[in-house]
Amino acid sequence: MDLLTARIDRDALAHNAREIARRVAPARLMAVVKADGYNHGAAEVARIALANGAQELGVATLAEARELRRAGIEAPILAWLWSPDQDLPEALRRGIRLAVPSLAHARAVVAAAEGMQGRREVAEVAEVTVKVETGMHRSGVDPAAWGEVFDLLARCPRVRVTGLMSHLSSADDPDDPATDAQAEQFRRAIAAAREHGLEVPVNHLCNSPGALTRPDLRHEMVRVGLALYGLEPVDGVEHGVIPAMSWVGRVLVVKPVRAGEGASYGLTWRAPRDGYLAVVPAGYADGLPRSFQGHVEVAVDGRRYPQVGRVCMDQCVVWLGANEHRVAAGDEAVIFGRGGMSATELAHRAGTINYEVVCAPRGRTRRVYVGQGE
Repeated sequence: MDLLTARIDRDALAHNAREIARRVAPARLMAVVKADGYNHGAAEVARIALANGAQELGVATLAEARELRRAGIEAPILAWLWSPDQDLPEALRRGIRLAVPSLAHARAVVAAAEGMQGRREVAEVAEVTVKVETGMHRSGVDPAAWGEVFDLLARCPRVRVTGLMSHLSSADDPDDPATDAQAEQFRRAIAAAREHGLEVPVNHLCNSPGALTRPDLRHEMVRVGLALYGLEPVDGVEHGVIPAMSWVGRVLVVKPVRAGEGASYGLTWRAPRDGYLAVVPAGYADGLPRSFQGHVEVAVDGRRYPQVGRVCMDQCVVWLGANEHRVAAGDEAVIFGRGGMSATELAHRAGTINYEVVCAPRGRTRRVYVGQGE
């Protein structure tokens, strides 16, 4: 019996991929599986997404892309977080597409592609996507450098530009005017690229909230991460996706406590009356932050009980009251997920976002899969 488990529902992942692909069609769907598939397992998520409507995969780093290739995944993979001094020939040999966010990156790609000319194991051309700055001011070619980057890539026969990409800063708020401003800047970038001789056939701007709420901005492809894992990207809006992760522990002990007695470090919580406490083996070393004290409700058999006192490195304490439902050692305790509070509710209570909540389980958490993903 595992003490702490991240349970991943393959059927939920498959449903989400199908539902999103249906909603965004005829735009292509890129499934974003960076950060080990938002902590759901990148290779497993990639296989399920590709079998249920996704055509391409997106990751942050070259290492993440290589892991997918080593797992036998042959679909197009785009990596957008890399340094010009990394081993680009190795990435190109694996058929990994590279995002180009600066002039230095463009020069590095051209040099790597030209240096590999004539190698039989290398694809005919290196495929890249130019990431353009549209107002988020994080990563992307600034408008002043668009022409130089476009010209450099257009002149190199060993490089094919698949399209342009950018990232929306505020699409989770449908009323924020920043989205329209970025959309207009992105359209200008596409026009400029074509003026400089690039076809840019597949362009993508939308993340999960943009893809689901702004059909006018889908272009030829959308990049969806959060919604693929069943988390709603826009508060108060339902898009028919199903959360795929549940984080569950096992009750280790149930013990009595008298009114006024404290629990855990610093005795920051004291029992309001005579009752019982349960100990669950999830702590900050496992991804349950100390700052979550008082925000978590652990569910046992569908009933929710408040976590109390300091979250420890290896465990936390739960107040059972009179324990009229007879919670006992060995019972399953849902920290978030099916049968308990959602990752989104926990995020709201703790003052963070659901992305961070699902990425948190680690340490001694064992990942297991349920369902077939068909």
